[in-house]
Amino acid sequence: MGTVEISHLQKEFTKEDSVRVIALSDINLTIADDEFVSFVGPSGCGKTTLLRIIAGLDTANSGEVRVDGSLITGPGQKVGMVFQEYSLFPWRNVLKNVAFGLQMRGVSKDERYDIARKYISLVGLSQFEKSYPYELSGGMRQRVAIARALATDPDLLLMDEPFGALDAQTRNHMQCELLDIWESKKKTILFVTHSCDEAVFLSDRVIVLSPRPGRIREILNISIPRPRDRTNNEFIDLRRQILEMIEDEDGGEERIKCKSGKL
Repeated sequence: MGTVEISHLQKEFTKEDSVRVIALSDINLTIADDEFVSFVGPSGCGKTTLLRIIAGLDTANSGEVRVDGSLITGPGQKVGMVFQEYSLFPWRNVLKNVAFGLQMRGVSKDERYDIARKYISLVGLSQFEKSYPYELSGGMRQRVAIARALATDPDLLLMDEPFGALDAQTRNHMQCELLDIWESKKKTILFVTHSCDEAVFLSDRVIVLSPRPGRIREILNISIPRPRDRTNNEFIDLRRQILEMIEDEDGGEERIKCKSGKL
């Protein structure tokens, strides 16, 4: 199970000068079990903040999030998270990094290593279980991070721009690997990205957020059969549609200046 219900969610921050900033406003969304949903929007629209609230790493000022009907009040076993920065322990090898969450839950050494090895194999790194993060490429480190998040068997996997620091070729390869994992493990995935191409390639639905305060501007159903062809006309049209929505609110004036040669 991995259903998510977000009801009337609002998040505010108070800056040092006591100015109140509304990051998210009245977010309402239901996500089905096993669904792959991406969030896109202008920088600062609250995508990461929303993911952190769903993960229980941050709290909303009002509204609520439920996963499988349970109210999220803090980090829990139902939710796993993968960050852009890999967040691996440099002093632990691959096996011990992947087993870390299981160790924190009191799983015995033999059992947690058996589970860790299963997920290391799933991401194609069985030959590197004794390697340390500094010995791995960026794509390999991110595979370790994904394996670590999956090893605790969460119902819901949250991913905050996990491929943003990778080169284009590695990023495309990791997208395909992630889809293979998603289809085999049947997890619900919520994915934050700045890439409209990535969102269309991966997702069942794409949620477009408005500039701050972040609100749901549009929800697009992506019905293109998988595996998806990025040169397909429907794919290109959807990518353009999402990009235009973001640019209209985030950079319309800047774009006009660029076209006029004044910037």
